[in-house]
Amino acid sequence: MSNSNGHDHRGRTRVVITGMGTLNPLANTVDEFWADALAGKSGIDILTQFDTTGYDVHIGGEVKNFVPEEYIDRKEARRMARFAQLALASAKGAFAQSQIDFTKEDPYRVGVLFGNGMGGFPDTDQAVKDITQKGVRRMDPFYMVKMLPNMAAAHVAMKHGLKGINYSITTACASAGNAMGEALEVVRAGRADVMITGGTEAGLSELGLASFQVMKALSTNNDSPQTASRPFDAKRDGFVSGEGAAVFVIETLEHAKARNAPILAEFAGYGCTSDAHHVVVPVEDGESTAAAMTAAMIDAGVKPQDVDYINAHGTSTQMNDKYETVAMKRAFGEHAYQVPISSTKSQIGHTLGASAAIESVACVQSILTGWVPPTLNQEYPDPDCDLDYIPNTARNLGEVNVVLKNSFGFGGQNACLVFKKYAD
Repeated sequence: MSNSNGHDHRGRTRVVITGMGTLNPLANTVDEFWADALAGKSGIDILTQFDTTGYDVHIGGEVKNFVPEEYIDRKEARRMARFAQLALASAKGAFAQSQIDFTKEDPYRVGVLFGNGMGGFPDTDQAVKDITQKGVRRMDPFYMVKMLPNMAAAHVAMKHGLKGINYSITTACASAGNAMGEALEVVRAGRADVMITGGTEAGLSELGLASFQVMKALSTNNDSPQTASRPFDAKRDGFVSGEGAAVFVIETLEHAKARNAPILAEFAGYGCTSDAHHVVVPVEDGESTAAAMTAAMIDAGVKPQDVDYINAHGTSTQMNDKYETVAMKRAFGEHAYQVPISSTKSQIGHTLGASAAIESVACVQSILTGWVPPTLNQEYPDPDCDLDYIPNTARNLGEVNVVLKNSFGFGGQNACLVFKKYAD
């Protein structure tokens, strides 16, 4: 329940999404991303950013046709890591859709809160090469300020003069989910009128690929890149690394109405738990992951049967998909068999710290259009994964009112978000 005077079922400030922007392996705008997602396309291909000779893995989800200077001043772009460039580019799209004019805002009432898992991994690769091959004095003097994970949020604030709350959250693959949830809490608490939030990651690098390869976490299906990411399928053999960013403008309902902003959806719920179990292995009984889903639904004032669609974490690893299914059954009971579920990672790979943000774009688009994207490469049924994963083809549900987004990270970090169709 909610009301038009700007407060939710608990009497808290209602928060709405007024703008979104993304660059990811499928496309470099929200509209193109959504069209490709519904068309069942894959953005996974042979890696081109570095030489993968000597690796067992040669595939990934790269952002394509990205020219930083189309979004950022050339001199500034050279002093930024790729993850920060992708964030600024995504922010540009979000600000345009939101129609926000920062010159008319109190700069101390607009904050930035991003999720990022790795910082500038490709820049670390280069820095080590520079030191070992050329000597310390030939190292990039901007390396330190390029690689720091907080720099995407810092650059967005600097570019637009945003002087409010500014920080970044690093909780591995749950980073963007935690960042967006905490940004929601900042607005609810009255500490900002507007928050710029989301996530960004550009960890495709020699170091990044090697570290995941030696963990045996990645798919080695190099001969067929577009079928390599196959969440919930019996023949899944690991995740596919990806990169990208997504940025959202969220604000109080009252603030959005006052400036006649377009309202895309209501940001209604956030749940966060810790497995307190293992650095990489999920809990087998799904108890703590289910608790995060339940907490997000309670926060949003919805029951399991109200949820029309779940955008799963769905990494395409044996353990995640099996135990996420267990957790969804635990959180949803019998309704787990009725609610459509899909994994956007089947199309773009695992964008790590940015994944919750990019996948939340799909959640909001499903609310706006009534369509839900598919889980690609659903060919071989897994008895441990027996729910409705929207196999291979997008589905028109007619109306989507409530969506749950799951994100889980190494270290047992769980972040779940709930989005609702906006109703005055």
